[in-house]
Amino acid sequence: MTQFFRRDLHDRHLELWNTFTETRNALTPEYYQGVIDGLREASENPAITAVILSGEGGFFCSGGDLNQLKERRDMTLEQRYANINRLHDIIRAIRACPKPVISAVEGGAAGAGLSIALACDMVVSAEKAKFVLAYVRAGLVPDGGVTRTLMQMLPRATVAKMAMMAKPLLAERLYDLGAITEIVAKGAAMDTARGLAAELSTGPERAIASIKTLMNQAEDATMEAHLDTECEAMARALGGGETQIGISAFLNKQTPIFR
Repeated sequence: MTQFFRRDLHDRHLELWNTFTETRNALTPEYYQGVIDGLREASENPAITAVILSGEGGFFCSGGDLNQLKERRDMTLEQRYANINRLHDIIRAIRACPKPVISAVEGGAAGAGLSIALACDMVVSAEKAKFVLAYVRAGLVPDGGVTRTLMQMLPRATVAKMAMMAKPLLAERLYDLGAITEIVAKGAAMDTARGLAAELSTGPERAIASIKTLMNQAEDATMEAHLDTECEAMARALGGGETQIGISAFLNKQTPIFR
């Protein structure tokens, strides 16, 4: 029996794996629900400090299964809306999770797989991995918020080439443009992501969650509105226990121990 999804608690982070290797980890209903459930678990469990998304078989995710997309042509418009929003619910859950979410990419990411990888707070990619939006080859358009994400990260001409012509970009190019956190040797993406998760686990949990909220809100807010949001977040942080630990350690030239 094919395994579509698994999740493992590793040290203090949760690992969510797509294991449908026959189609290079194409998206399935099991995966949609599994990621959302895993992110909810991470949000509610104080023992979990980070989440890693990855895929088995040397490839992160090839996106939507074209056989399933073929079947959806015969659905009503409302049914198509509902299916697309299942993917969008994953993007919303990644952004809403108060814990850092890291994607560990081997081989590459395509279509909705690219949407999911880049929606994460940090992206670790193996060298020479390919990132591609192949929707246009099937007469389709990108979803999962990826056009917005790419437009915030890359020059317009680069996004147009990816989305309108399905031209892939190598991880090295995306790293140079600031869209990827780290480039590592082939096969090392998961171990590197685990290292980042371990480092994050030693930081101040509430401050990191607030920083993620500020990052999310900064994408849409005016400067004046964002200054107000930062003011409130900073004022609350100053009165918290994490700040007391951090300032005391700094003044005493010690390493802060938040947990």
